[in-house]
Amino acid sequence: MKRLIACGGVALMSISLLGCGGAGSSGGGKVDRLSGAGSSFVEPMMKKWAGEYNKAKSVEIDYTSSGSGNGVTQMIEKRNDFGCTDAPMNDEQLDKARKAGGDVVHVPLVMGGVVPIYNLTGVDKPLRFTGPVLADIFLGKIKKWNDPAIAKINEGVALPDLAISVAHRSDASGTSYIWTDYLSKVSTEWKEKVGNSTEPKWPVGAGAPKNPGVAQLVSSTKGALGYVELIYAEQNPNLKIGAVQNKAGEFVTASLESVTAAAAGLKDVPPDLRFSLTDPDGKDSYPIAGTVWMVLYTKQPEKAAALKDLIHWLTHEGQEYAKGLHYARLPKEMVDQVDKKMELIKP
Repeated sequence: MKRLIACGGVALMSISLLGCGGAGSSGGGKVDRLSGAGSSFVEPMMKKWAGEYNKAKSVEIDYTSSGSGNGVTQMIEKRNDFGCTDAPMNDEQLDKARKAGGDVVHVPLVMGGVVPIYNLTGVDKPLRFTGPVLADIFLGKIKKWNDPAIAKINEGVALPDLAISVAHRSDASGTSYIWTDYLSKVSTEWKEKVGNSTEPKWPVGAGAPKNPGVAQLVSSTKGALGYVELIYAEQNPNLKIGAVQNKAGEFVTASLESVTAAAAGLKDVPPDLRFSLTDPDGKDSYPIAGTVWMVLYTKQPEKAAALKDLIHWLTHEGQEYAKGLHYARLPKEMVDQVDKKMELIKP
């Protein structure tokens, strides 16, 4: 389990919880450390934020990349100040939290793309995928790379007579939620048989923990196909990224611009800020986009001011660092909604 700790302005990776001084607050009641856990989707962004926030505010952000499901669980059980998740908490989780510590607020942090990655030697041209084709692969209906359904949308590409090795997350994952949310929108069969979940019952394939685990599994398996958050694919030169057909019929590769286009098409965001970005309208929109939320209790007897300051920094100054890590910053209208939500966090 990895932890990100900003110490002296530098984000460090560590196996155990290390301190640079203090155990959460220093003399005079000043909070000098905040702890969170969850989404591996946001880990690269959180690593950058931890260092920059420590330099700006002299407050350490201790973040454990443990998967969205674990992050929510730890937040509910009050083992951390906040959780990070790529899947909004469901009503059952919110009810459990309400009984354990009161109401919970969802704070969008950044947006990113979940991409199909594959390991296919001898195929240099980036492959195209449609939603139904991806669904049928993950349902086990399409078993080989030269299947007619794949060949039809990749004319001129010499596809090998090779079995597709499906790779997926083995842990409770917000990235899986985004992926299956999209498949549920484009495939009736997927919606009926599997549905969208952080822990779906996968019909086929092998699992690996967190985004780095899936990236490694695909990278080391000839003929493998999986899904990860964009930056994990960008960081691995052995992986190829597929383009996905969007609702407008265009084949779009995930990028800062195409995820931003997906976010721009978001309309009628509910008051609780729980929403879906997958399969959006727009010619330039990437169809498998998602959001990372910080989730925390509104009742914060000791750390209300510190948490509100962190959230304000992340959703304002902190957004300037998103582009460099291939995340899309929050739309201004959403930042305004977050500002109003902060009024709910009280001692």
